[in-house]
Amino acid sequence: MPHSARVATPRLAISALASSALLLSGCVTDPNTGHRKVSRTAIGIGVGVLGGLAIGGLIGGLGARILGASIGGIAGGSIGYEKDKQIRELREQTSGTGVAVTPADNNQAILLSTPAPINFDPGSAVLRPELRAALDSVAQNLIQHPNSLIDVYGYADSSENGGDPQALSAARAQTVADYLTTVGVLAGRIRSQGFGATLPIASNGTAEGQAQNRRVEIKIVPISAEQVQAARAAAGGAPPGQ
Repeated sequence: MPHSARVATPRLAISALASSALLLSGCVTDPNTGHRKVSRTAIGIGVGVLGGLAIGGLIGGLGARILGASIGGIAGGSIGYEKDKQIRELREQTSGTGVAVTPADNNQAILLSTPAPINFDPGSAVLRPELRAALDSVAQNLIQHPNSLIDVYGYADSSENGGDPQALSAARAQTVADYLTTVGVLAGRIRSQGFGATLPIASNGTAEGQAQNRRVEIKIVPISAEQVQAARAAAGGAPPGQ
């Protein structure tokens, strides 16, 4: 199965209307730019309405992803400790690259964001050497912490690809996902998706802002042993606790 999520064409007008309402209600103000934008969470909900792809904050849905990743999960009582430890290690391992490592999704996940100096060149989905070096450090950490699922989000600035940046953002996400697998991260743990120019973190009216927006984000979601058991039980496997 390819990494990238393929968003299905809406089949029902009511689904499209519901999705639009969710996206509109999910608008937030970026504290750095003052611009109104649609939150990533709201986009995930909207995609879930239309194609069932981003249920539970993960592309493809939590249960299906767990089953496809072949992971054992972290003991429930230590998942918070393991997540905090991984954040500390990621910050150390990516030190000097400019990659931001922050808690996300109400402290249930880890989000990595790439900075302008190592982001993609305009109109390109080719990894720059500096970005490849940063991803090497990230991949090392992901291999050391195997009990997690990984989403890769790609973005573009609004001027790219003839004013249609969606395909380019998806290609950037796919490129990063593919690179992580080539350096040892299990492909079953990773999915990717492009968001076009829908979530700028800076103004697209300047070259500096555009460079910031041509980024990728990597979301790491630690998975507990209980979640693995529940997913297997729901699929007809061993019941939870066995």
